[in-house]
Amino acid sequence: MQTSSKLDSSQTLATNIAARLRELIATGEIAPGARLRLNDLKASFGVSLSPLREALSRLCAEGFVATEDQRGYRVVPVSPTNLDEVTRLRCEFETYALREAIRLGDDEWEGEVVAALHRLNKIERGVDEANSAQWEQFHCLFHRHLISACQLPLLLHFCSTLHDLNDRYRRIFLSDNPIDRDVRQEHEEICKATIERRADDACELLRSHIQRTGTNVLRALTRS
Repeated sequence: MQTSSKLDSSQTLATNIAARLRELIATGEIAPGARLRLNDLKASFGVSLSPLREALSRLCAEGFVATEDQRGYRVVPVSPTNLDEVTRLRCEFETYALREAIRLGDDEWEGEVVAALHRLNKIERGVDEANSAQWEQFHCLFHRHLISACQLPLLLHFCSTLHDLNDRYRRIFLSDNPIDRDVRQEHEEICKATIERRADDACELLRSHIQRTGTNVLRALTRS
């Protein structure tokens, strides 16, 4: 029987592997539809099969990876249908979470939202690879802070997964396509409506923000 410390260590390792694979898939470095060969991944990460399989199982549950009968794992392909589903679910789940966060959030939460937007706005998007990676990180944190006060842990987990799935499309298909809108202004308007507790306005702004991204990605996807 494994001791508690060994189990914790294995779980931490699996978490780190899953995070790295998720990032590689989200950026397109591991291409949509690519086979994930266990021996190659084992050598690349320098780990045993146990934490690697655990990491892949987590990514299967999140929708990034699919199992193939008797043949291992493959990155989930991209498609307009999948993008539409992710976008629609994000609109419903994230706006509901935002409405609850506005109802329940306190002054500390408001400060975290404003601070998250400030950190995001300090980064000039797309200047170089380091800037882009940092922008992506703070962009994700801003969206997560917006809904963090909803007091619904399962909903927050679903929203986080959907946001990551949506970002996979955005980062792959909009990397070489300029976005024809002022995303910074959209974020500022969402933030302002949120901290002013204008729930209907904030939710509509967030919904439109998500939908516009989905529309831009769909155009890029269908051109590729």
